Amino acid sequence: QVQLVESGGGLVQPGGSLRLSCAASGIIFSTYVMGWYRQAPGKQRELVAFITSAGTITYADSVKGRFTVSRDNAKNTVHLQMNSLKPEDTAVYYCNAHNYFTYWGQGTQVTVSS
Repeated sequence: QVQLVESGGGLVQPGGSLRLSCAASGIIFSTYVMGWYRQAPGKQRELVAFITSAGTITYADSVKGRFTVSRDNAKNTVHLQMNSLKPEDTAVYYCNAHNYFTYWGQGTQVTVSS
């Protein structure tokens, strides 16, 4: 059974930082593209960042220079370090694993507000 479990969300003030983690099980983690998506109220789910099995990284323009994605294949985890957070970063953040199949985590809420 495949599981992606996100953690690390919460409430943070503008300009603050959060680190999201996603622990994967039930897949050969090192072979999967791991991504982070987010969905704000009333909006479509959008890509935040992804990292391939080879370590190639892509970011959405809106988070470049502020967010950093990384993976630890030994621990089957992917992280999203989020700095200089803005109110518009408020959303539910989802972990995604993609290879021949695609899997999603349950999401973790990030709220940026003063």
